Amino acid sequence: MADEEFELDTDDLTRRMEGAMGALRTEFASLRTGRASGSMLEPIMVEAYGQRTPINQVGTVNVPEPRMVTINVWDKGMVGVVEKAIRESGLGINPQTNGTIIMLPIPELNEERRKELTRVAAQYAEHARVAVRNVRRDGMDQIKKAKSSISEDDVKYWETEVQELTDQYIKAVDAALETKQEEIMQV
Repeated sequence: MADEEFELDTDDLTRRMEGAMGALRTEFASLRTGRASGSMLEPIMVEAYGQRTPINQVGTVNVPEPRMVTINVWDKGMVGVVEKAIRESGLGINPQTNGTIIMLPIPELNEERRKELTRVAAQYAEHARVAVRNVRRDGMDQIKKAKSSISEDDVKYWETEVQELTDQYIKAVDAALETKQEEIMQV
């Protein structure tokens, strides 16, 4: 039995779990809650100058009022493209154009739409949980591969470390989901 020191890269596991949380935050930001937010436009890509570009790189996104987002498009020729991208994004917002400024009035959400959005948020959270569990599985696989070269106590120690990290991120996902669902249901 080789007596080399096994060191699990918990920083890598943490970074990957944090990546899952980051993706969840981005998905949550794209969910409309009845309040205007510039981040709701982040996932929208525009066909600009021969490549797909984020909307915030073709104009300035502002939130002048609680129920209004405006985009001041820098290139007048891009206004129609940006407007079309917003219409096709599935956000359910009808853009209104005034020169190079596109206004996005955010309508009130009805009860049915709010419940539907909470279900979508729950799906996003489940995807994040699955991603965290996949990172956990990778960590456990690394421990299994090293089982022959480390003591049983070390195996237990590292398995406990990975499980505690997983539990911490699953709790964070659940807390983020609860916060988002309260925000969605708030009238």
